[in-house]
Amino acid sequence: MERIRVKVAGHEVVAFSEGNGKDVMLAVHGGPGVPCNYLRDAHLCYAEHGFRVVSWDQLGCGESDRPDDPALWTAARYVEEVETVREALDLGKVYIVGNSWGGILGIEYCLKYQRNVHAFVCGNIGPSMPLIQDGFRRCKANLGHDTVRMMALRESEGTTSHPEYLAAQTLLMYRHMCRLDEWPAPVKASFEPSALGMGPLKAMFGWHLFNFTGNLRDWDRTNDLTKITVPMMVTASEFDYVLPEYCEVIRQIVPGCEYAMFRNSGHMPFWDAAEAYHAKVGAFLAKHRKR
Repeated sequence: MERIRVKVAGHEVVAFSEGNGKDVMLAVHGGPGVPCNYLRDAHLCYAEHGFRVVSWDQLGCGESDRPDDPALWTAARYVEEVETVREALDLGKVYIVGNSWGGILGIEYCLKYQRNVHAFVCGNIGPSMPLIQDGFRRCKANLGHDTVRMMALRESEGTTSHPEYLAAQTLLMYRHMCRLDEWPAPVKASFEPSALGMGPLKAMFGWHLFNFTGNLRDWDRTNDLTKITVPMMVTASEFDYVLPEYCEVIRQIVPGCEYAMFRNSGHMPFWDAAEAYHAKVGAFLAKHRKR
């Protein structure tokens, strides 16, 4: 892959490009603060089908700069970062594939810059943070009342490094994030402590996984989704903590939006259910490719 440094408002982010096709897939990763490896590498196969696959580590994580400035960690600034990367790399109109926070960022980008988007795959995200938080609560409830109580107490005490808390967190990650017995190397790389961007992660998501307390906690675009007019597909997974019935709400709201739900899959269907995922997403992109 080609690595390209891009200046973003006084800092630099690292972008990655694979393939030489004129159609550009822009893969927008989640987190905020989880670098792009896990999403990028799962979509490199599209370079074999005529796409140029481009992704980047958003500011604050991975190989990109990590400034210590809390004012940077906002959805509005990240929207401008997407546009800066698109312009700097001269990508033209793009096919956005976003996952998790990347789906939120894709929604925000389309609401401001959809003139630059051919089509949008909104991966495993709902229309509002209160709905997503409900999914966190329901997944934790499946561990049992005593475990939920323990997690809340340890989070309040700041003792989340205790083995019992880490054990519960591991169960949640393997049940709802990526359900493969052995996580693929790109997924492991994205979740390495040294790769994570704790600045944007803590500021925007919060201090604890499966408990959204950051500045995105009140995010809600339910009433704005009808403004998105580009072709759109929303994906969901049977065991995702972003509950499939909440992802499907987007399909109900966005005119013409397609919906794909993947069985026995968590938050990363492009790994858990790769064959089914690429069949659905590939067909959607093929239908809307501009020749």
